[in-house]
Amino acid sequence: MERLNGLGEIGLKPGQALRVNRLPLDHGPVPAEQAAVGTPTVGWMTLTELDGFEVGVWELTEGTMYDVEIDEVFVVTAGRATVVIEPAGGHPVRRAELAPGTVMRLAAGMRTVWTVTEPLRKVYLTRAAR
Repeated sequence: MERLNGLGEIGLKPGQALRVNRLPLDHGPVPAEQAAVGTPTVGWMTLTELDGFEVGVWELTEGTMYDVEIDEVFVVTAGRATVVIEPAGGHPVRRAELAPGTVMRLAAGMRTVWTVTEPLRKVYLTRAAR
């Protein structure tokens, strides 16, 4: 597997178990054009690819950032945050409170604002980059 932006990868093997909240993630600053409040950092690691999909772990520290999403489903494993999805395509503004156990789907092109109050860690599933 390739390293993802130099932040890490692990080749999760069939039958291997991981405790995702214990995985060390290398963090870097959120790009200046995405940082809104504070100085959040972000880290992620690709765990495996499966039938054209990537499974990984992503973490964001306290602060607020803007993002434009890709198609993704994720499960929060630690932390707390609020995600505000800007209105688009006739849909009103939407707000989601994230906590451990929350499952959420994002669609490509959604404009979001993430406000993290406790470092947020999630396991995500998205199409693998080609």
